[in-house]
Amino acid sequence: MFGQSQARTLLGQVEQIMESASDRDTKLQLICELLHHEVEYYDWVGFYLADRGSRELVLGPFLGEPTEHVRIPFGRGICGQAAERKETVTVQDVSREQNYLSCSPHVLSEIVVPILKDGHVLGELDIDSHSLSPFGPADLGLLEGICALVAGLF
Repeated sequence: MFGQSQARTLLGQVEQIMESASDRDTKLQLICELLHHEVEYYDWVGFYLADRGSRELVLGPFLGEPTEHVRIPFGRGICGQAAERKETVTVQDVSREQNYLSCSPHVLSEIVVPILKDGHVLGELDIDSHSLSPFGPADLGLLEGICALVAGLF
C-alpha cells in the first residue's frame, strides 16, 4: 500500500494529464499508464465506458494483460456490480466472490470505481492486482478523485 502523500502526488499528475492531453481516450490511456507504472500492485488498469442504450460497460483504454471481457452487463462481475450500485466495490480476495469474472488467473484482488455525473454511470476505473488485500484508504481516495476529474470529460 502507499500513503496519502503519494496519492496526492499522483492526483496532481492526473490533473496535469487532464489539462495537457488532447482528447478523452488519450487522457484515459495516459492515466492508465501513470497508475500502472507508479503503483506496484496495480497490475491491470483500465476504463470501461457505459453504453447507456444497452446498460453495458464497454472496454476502453487499459494497460495490462488483454481481457476477453470487452462488454460487461450492469450487475455482472465486480465491474457490473459497481455500475449497478453506483458505488465503489473493493474485493480484497476475488476467490471469495461469487459474482466474479476472471480476467486472469493471476488476479487476486480488484477495486472498481464508477464514474458518475448527475446520478448516471458514465463508466468506471477498474484496477486488478496480483496481491491479496492491497487496497487501502489512499487507493480509494486517489481512484475516486480520478473518477471525479474524469467525469468532466463526458
